[in-house]
Amino acid sequence: MDVHKTYTVEEAKRKLERYCAYQERCHKEVRNKLKDMRMIPEAIDVVLVHLIQHNFLNEERFAKAFVRGKFRIKNWGKNRLVRELKFREISKYSIDEALKEIDLDDYYETLDALIVKRINMVKEKDHYKKKKKVVDYLLYRGWESHLIYEKLNAYMK
Repeated sequence: MDVHKTYTVEEAKRKLERYCAYQERCHKEVRNKLKDMRMIPEAIDVVLVHLIQHNFLNEERFAKAFVRGKFRIKNWGKNRLVRELKFREISKYSIDEALKEIDLDDYYETLDALIVKRINMVKEKDHYKKKKKVVDYLLYRGWESHLIYEKLNAYMK
């Protein structure tokens, strides 16, 4: 992007319509993009309102797509999903709605599969060290500690 290029509000609207149509975006991403385009705060607000009114920008839709994608592709647990959405300044309501996108059976099956896979990957002889490595891995990915220990204790007596 040319640093010296200036945009009219109309040009910015068209550019950001394409930006939002390409993939779901959160308000923070779009606001940052407009700041990078050197738009003044008043123009940023005009463009954001336009994108929201014309359904290019929808916080709840973004949150749902984000949760589905990160859970399915990266196997993130709910804690990590919530943390990442909060970082993107998504409202509590939208976060709660987005988490409903995860089927609980899928959630537990995914955790089971991750535990089995990780137990087999960790080449540690000491039982407690091995368990700790598996737990640390899952906590980093945002899985709830009570679920991790409950499932892990079933696999590692």
